[in-house]
Amino acid sequence: MRLLDRILLVFEGVGIAFDAIRSNKVRASLTILGVAVGVFVVTAMGAAVHGMRESFRSDVDAFGATSFQLRRRNVGFSSCDGSDESCPERRNPPVTVSEGETVRGLPAVKAVVELSGGGGAFRYRDRLIPNAGFDAMGRDWIEIDVGDISPGRNYTPQEYESGARVIILNDSAKAQLFGESDPIGKEIFVSDQPFQVIGIYHAKAGFLKTLDGRGPDKPRAIIPFSSARRHLGVGRWGVLLMVKPHDGTIQAEVMDEVTATMRGLRGLRPSQPNNFALVTQDRMLDVFDQLFGAIFMVGIALSGVGLLVGGVGVVAIMMISVTERTREIGVRKALGATKAVILWQFLVEAATLTSFGALVGLLGGTLIAWVVRSNTPIPTSVPPSAIITALIAAAATGVVFGMLPAMRAARLDPVEALRHE
Repeated sequence: MRLLDRILLVFEGVGIAFDAIRSNKVRASLTILGVAVGVFVVTAMGAAVHGMRESFRSDVDAFGATSFQLRRRNVGFSSCDGSDESCPERRNPPVTVSEGETVRGLPAVKAVVELSGGGGAFRYRDRLIPNAGFDAMGRDWIEIDVGDISPGRNYTPQEYESGARVIILNDSAKAQLFGESDPIGKEIFVSDQPFQVIGIYHAKAGFLKTLDGRGPDKPRAIIPFSSARRHLGVGRWGVLLMVKPHDGTIQAEVMDEVTATMRGLRGLRPSQPNNFALVTQDRMLDVFDQLFGAIFMVGIALSGVGLLVGGVGVVAIMMISVTERTREIGVRKALGATKAVILWQFLVEAATLTSFGALVGLLGGTLIAWVVRSNTPIPTSVPPSAIITALIAAAATGVVFGMLPAMRAARLDPVEALRHE
């Protein structure tokens, strides 16, 4: 068969499929709905995971492409049952501030930021936030975070060294405690400890911050780590250190240097494993992919059920179509149509039905992605791969489930078909 003839048959099959939709609205709608639900689930979940991953990557990149964490234990999923024998990392000693100071002195290291956190009641006069969080951060915290302080300022090295009671509020905490009034220079109480407000921090929204309650919509504050440790009891049992190498350095070489330094500080012999962990940004993304990859696979399974329902509908509606058009098939065969032509026409018709359902599901998933993007900090978007996969899966469903009725139509005896009433 010539290519032009095949193209004409494709258009003819598409036209017949839409005629079938118009003449069998209920049956066609059930078929389209089953496929649409399956594609909708894949599209919506794909958009959500894609958007969260991009937001997560943006948050991680804010720390710096070559930055890495120095922490007591590694991150990720393991099969540990909680005992020290199966989870040897549980015996790791906490990372200390003094170890951070030693790492800070390495030539290749630009900054080391102590990170810890806590929460408590924020109070200003008669206004109270009963449960707000704060981040206790080292002197160089501005090197690893993205945002602006306005009005006000960051704490000075002198304030950090002396453990001064100063605090930087985010927009939400400022609005709840001070409303429209100027908060700079005023004193608030954090867990009954007085702190002077020196700045307002405009945090950049992101999925990672939103996930752990540090988004701009939650009341939160930044306190010098030295002050939080002295007055609020933060970091006494260890800290997380964010290490930022100098520009132009190679991350792997800096990590090797930090590893050697930490092993020396802890007196580890060459045969002993590290009792600390260095975690890169790529490792954080791997953990994210493991978590949300599993969730996405659940969505794929659910969408498979929808496509199965749509496929059963294709079999039903195409079988009825073959029965109703038996005489037409006989006429076409009498005029020279081969089995391959009849088979091709019915497969195109089945694929058109399921593809139409896929388009409906794609539109629904795209709409949900737009709503989420407009109302949350998650930049959801439908990746092109999801669109292509959905259309291919829907068309394949039509072909697979439409094969039986198409073969039945192709095998009809033309004489018997012409006698059909």
